[in-house]
Amino acid sequence: MTNKTLPLATHLKDVSQIAYGCMGLGGGWDSNPITDTEITQARNVIETALDAGINIFDHADIYTHTKAEQAFGKVLASSPALRDDMYIQSKCGIRFEDEMGVGRYDFSANWISQSVDGILERLNIEQLDVLLLHRPDPLMELDEVAETLHKIHAAGKVAHFGVSNMSGHQINFLQSALNLPIVANQVEMSLSKLDFFNDVVMVGTEGFNQGDITPGTMEYCRLNNIQIQAWGCLAQGKYSEKGLDSEFENVRLTTQYVMELAAKYQVPSEAIVLAFLLRHPANIQPVIGTTNLERIKASALATTIELTREEWYTLFVRSRGQRMP
Repeated sequence: MTNKTLPLATHLKDVSQIAYGCMGLGGGWDSNPITDTEITQARNVIETALDAGINIFDHADIYTHTKAEQAFGKVLASSPALRDDMYIQSKCGIRFEDEMGVGRYDFSANWISQSVDGILERLNIEQLDVLLLHRPDPLMELDEVAETLHKIHAAGKVAHFGVSNMSGHQINFLQSALNLPIVANQVEMSLSKLDFFNDVVMVGTEGFNQGDITPGTMEYCRLNNIQIQAWGCLAQGKYSEKGLDSEFENVRLTTQYVMELAAKYQVPSEAIVLAFLLRHPANIQPVIGTTNLERIKASALATTIELTREEWYTLFVRSRGQRMP
């Protein structure tokens, strides 16, 4: 496969093309304390990912109610040398329903600041490589957020900042008040979530702007050297062998073709599903979330192949379930 340079490599040297998303670590989404079994699971995942060449780990303070970070931090506490081999990013800004109110987003100075302190403590590290603001807060005070991020950076708590689930317009608005570059935007993108690609081909066509994204977001990120990270990139295994039995024809046809390509390139189906994203010239960085060690290894093989233009379009059209406009 042609060696590609990720936009994030401008800031994080030798960052891997694939990231590992830690949402599945730490046990259930409850208040139960983490167990030795969950810490062992986190260690196995970390070691497997690193051995497979995946060196950036994606967290969020809400994942399994902070337990994903706790389990990860326990591993780093017992094996601090692992920190030298990885980049760590986390996210903040989402608040669950509590005695104060309903589930909500919070970019206030106090919430961001205390969130970062909590993340660092749970992960047992002194600095985050990247902090992402998790989802847009309608009540965001631009200058307040900018001042807070500048203070956190100056204190050495966070090296770089990014966002998640934001449009190009929202990123541009935030960047207007920051002296620091926004380095990443994490959005949902996969063979079953094609809005970013449909945004390109549907211009001037009936049905344009019917997706779940704001048009132009991918182009904005590319023009401004912002790493596009794809969450949900494996589509929850939809295009593994089980997809052959789907009730939806487009899923069956896509899965069939994924299997054909897997046989051609002699890689597992996960590698083909991710290769679809990696083939795009935006140098998309998939964020895998499986805790299955074999699927982690399989996913890493996506970087060893490059789909042809015809193969990419066949996957795209079959998954769309309709011809190109």
